[in-house]
Amino acid sequence: MSTYDIFRHFADSWGLVMMAIVFVTFTGWTFLPSVRDAHRTAATSIFEQEDAIDG
Repeated sequence: MSTYDIFRHFADSWGLVMMAIVFVTFTGWTFLPSVRDAHRTAATSIFEQEDAIDG
C-alpha cells in the first residue's frame, strides 16, 4: 500500500470521526453559560459605535 492509500484510508475513516467531534465540540461550546456575556457583547458591539457617532 502506498503512502497515499494509507492517508486516504485514514481520512475516510478516522478523519470523519475527528471532524464530527470537532463540530460537536465547537457547537456545544457556543451554548455554554460561561460564554454568554462574551456573545452578548459581540452581538451588541455594532450598536455601541453607532451611539458614539450620534451622541
